[in-house]
Amino acid sequence: MSQMPLALGLTGISFLVAVIWGPPLLRVLRHFKIGKSIRVELPERHFAKLGTPTMGGVMIVVPVLLVTALMNAVSLMGLSVLGRSVLLPMGVLFMYAILGMVDDWEGIRGHRKGLGLRARSKFFVQVLFSLVVVIGLYYFLDVPQLYLPGIKKEVEIGFWYIPIAMFLIVGLSNAMNFTDGLDGLAGLIAATAFVAYGAIALFQEQIFLARFCFTVVGAIFGFLWFNVHPAELIMGDTGSLSLGAVLAVVALMTGQWILLPLVAVIPLSETLSVILQIAYFKMTGGRRLFKMAPLHHHFELSGWSETQVVQRFWLIGLLFAVIGVALAIA
Repeated sequence: MSQMPLALGLTGISFLVAVIWGPPLLRVLRHFKIGKSIRVELPERHFAKLGTPTMGGVMIVVPVLLVTALMNAVSLMGLSVLGRSVLLPMGVLFMYAILGMVDDWEGIRGHRKGLGLRARSKFFVQVLFSLVVVIGLYYFLDVPQLYLPGIKKEVEIGFWYIPIAMFLIVGLSNAMNFTDGLDGLAGLIAATAFVAYGAIALFQEQIFLARFCFTVVGAIFGFLWFNVHPAELIMGDTGSLSLGAVLAVVALMTGQWILLPLVAVIPLSETLSVILQIAYFKMTGGRRLFKMAPLHHHFELSGWSETQVVQRFWLIGLLFAVIGVALAIA
């Protein structure tokens, strides 16, 4: 745990970078009218958010890439601050942020205004990106394939690792996107998950990966400075797609990806609610299992305030993340 001070230091640095450049970013987004559109079927209170600047994920991605790149530059001078192992998650963060940015822009100013990229097109690019990433994990970084709770020895799953890892990256990327629907929700859930896997990486002595995780946490906290209710800035696909994908990559690099259903219990629940809603709707000829999906909207329509949903979901996510870390280090 002697590495914790530097990890926390990187958290503070990325937080400050995000907070400092937040106001100029907001001015740019407002100037170009890059604002959120609202689905008609959403709870009425959401219409107050119409036009709120989106693409806020840029506020997270840029500080993480900047701080990580600078720390790697320091490493070239002989100081072991960050290592090459973080180059892959950096690349994932960048690639999925670009995809999310294109999706956000298409939904605001493109031909599919209010809709964004076609689902099939976005899914195809996500799968293609995940294949490239998994090849890097499997053939170049030689990361542990799987650790099971209570078992110290690595479990070899062979070639099955590739489709499973691709599924996790694409699945969690979209799951975080479903979670991004209320002020502060996706940011709090993502930050908690990165703290959990940062702690796991520290216990595994994957020092560079742990530092990367805490750098991401600091940038998310900086974003949350502007995203807590009532939000001045919305994450958008730029942030949600990239954070979900890179969280899956971090979990894969620790070999503790089997714990993702615990550490990322809220994104998993949000995704399952959408799947169940669609399946039930088709099977029953138009009836609904939930008042609305994703799940956070169901609780809004059940009478919870937006802040109640966010706080209670975060408390659940925090509890399960702690359980996940406990199982990983047992």
